[in-house]
Amino acid sequence: MKLDDLITKFSSTTENQGKAIFSTLFIAGNKLQTLFDNHIPEISLKQFMLLSIVRQAKKQLTFTQLGNLLGCSRQNVKKLAEVLMKKGFITIQQSPHDTRAMCICPTEKVNDYFQNDFSEYQEELKYLFEVYTDKEIETLFILLSKLYEGIENLEKRVTKEKN
Repeated sequence: MKLDDLITKFSSTTENQGKAIFSTLFIAGNKLQTLFDNHIPEISLKQFMLLSIVRQAKKQLTFTQLGNLLGCSRQNVKKLAEVLMKKGFITIQQSPHDTRAMCICPTEKVNDYFQNDFSEYQEELKYLFEVYTDKEIETLFILLSKLYEGIENLEKRVTKEKN
């Protein structure tokens, strides 16, 4: 089966389009992770995303806060953090606000990585979006932002059903 065949098959109703969008998000995520993991040296895509958030944060974030931002558990963040700490990208420190919580702090190696090692790959990321017009990118940005509302709606529903 070809991609065009799938698109035709799922374009008939809004319900089918929703199923196709869900599948596309999953498949696109897997493809991007595979491309990134096979192409970018030293860190995985998940490690990269964690470093990006830590680097951009204005304050130290706990494992739980980072898990919420990344859409995973604090245990997953802890595993990623331990690998990144061994590689010298971060330190793990006790939260200044909660002695029970641990925070991730970037080292100088993070800035060096983003400024030197990763800069060439940022250029390559432009290929991902060069097929879009500026207006299409703006629309996609708005729609993906709205997708978070849908995810929150689903989370509430699932939580309600569990209780």
